[in-house]
Amino acid sequence: MTSTTRTIQVETLTRVEGEGGLTVRLRDGLVEGVQLRIYEPPRLFEALLRGRPLEEAPDITARICGICPVAYQMSAVHALEAALGVTVSPEIRRLRRLLYCGEWIESHALHIHLLHAPDFFGCDSGIELARKFPDEVNRGLRLKKHGNQLLEVLGGRAIHPINVAVGGFYRAPSADALTRLIPDFEWGLEASQAVARWVASLPLPDFRQNYEFVALTHPDEYPFNEGRVGSSRGLDIPVTEYEQHFDERQVAHSTALHSVRLPEGVSYHVGPLARFALNRERLTSTARRVADEVDLPTRCQNPFQSIVVRAIELIHAYEEALEILRTYRPLRPARMAYSYRAGSGCAATEAPRGLLFHRYAIDDVGHITSAKIVPPTSQNQGQMEADLREYVPRVLHLDDTAAARSCETVLRNYDPCISCSTHFLKLTIER
Repeated sequence: MTSTTRTIQVETLTRVEGEGGLTVRLRDGLVEGVQLRIYEPPRLFEALLRGRPLEEAPDITARICGICPVAYQMSAVHALEAALGVTVSPEIRRLRRLLYCGEWIESHALHIHLLHAPDFFGCDSGIELARKFPDEVNRGLRLKKHGNQLLEVLGGRAIHPINVAVGGFYRAPSADALTRLIPDFEWGLEASQAVARWVASLPLPDFRQNYEFVALTHPDEYPFNEGRVGSSRGLDIPVTEYEQHFDERQVAHSTALHSVRLPEGVSYHVGPLARFALNRERLTSTARRVADEVDLPTRCQNPFQSIVVRAIELIHAYEEALEILRTYRPLRPARMAYSYRAGSGCAATEAPRGLLFHRYAIDDVGHITSAKIVPPTSQNQGQMEADLREYVPRVLHLDDTAAARSCETVLRNYDPCISCSTHFLKLTIER
């Protein structure tokens, strides 16, 4: 009997950050292989950091991503402060959470309205969606602008902020500068609730997976930049033990490494669904109320529900930001003093796309001797391919073009940041 083969291919993924493609190979109607092909050139940030003064790390790591620079900055400064033995003041800690709120707002608003929502209406772009839903898209653009404005005031500029420092901030914002943001953020808190109700009404595909969710957990707050690493299958460890339970591995079809859970070597899921599953009760009161109103289950096993969870997190970010904006008093000092010492430190924060791990070693004159960065998209790559293996049989009745478009929608559930993930490549030279 002659075997039949079919290949479903996406040369260039759209409405994701970075450069990648997708190949699905079928034999006799069964999925033979799925490859998320990330072909963006490796950017070698870990090597770029070696030998640099530790003070340069926040500005260098911010360049890893234009959408989530704060996550990279916060992970870097927390890890370096752990190496130096620095403890920041409660006021600096609150201001860092405010900065993180700004990043979540601009990132989630962008993803929901311009990248993800078009999928549910058969639109090829956010521009096409805006023709059908001008009020909703304009509302989303205004929300994104709020996040950028907060980053500009607190971080020094909206893209790749420059005010973040080891020990705190180079300059504390004035009370007036933050107070002026309050009316927009009060509008945004109301608008974000309308966004959640809108996306909860979208026609989501009925597709479920048995995920192991992995995220930071915290007893008192929805996690941004501190906590333990937990999972829906019982993992509960300090961040210092992260590398004992997770490992990055190279695959031939990607310039990004794939992370797996040890010892089994299996994929897992990071991001909004994981945070929500492990920390729902730590959301602000309004975010919890709207999640209950739209009947959102705590463990969303349908990856398409991520758009709803992002909207719930958008509410949380606005509500927490408003509380900090209303009570802010200028920091004195804005930055904690420290002395150089040889050592190492690690930290994890929650980027909009999920858990982000950094580890650094420094010498006694304050230079970085080694760096390790594990982005969220690297951690999700294996799970994205696993999702596709289960999803593809549902679209085999479609022609190749329509099937490929449908497969892309699965990947956009994760809001993958491909440029973030292509940070390292192993090279072997034989002469």
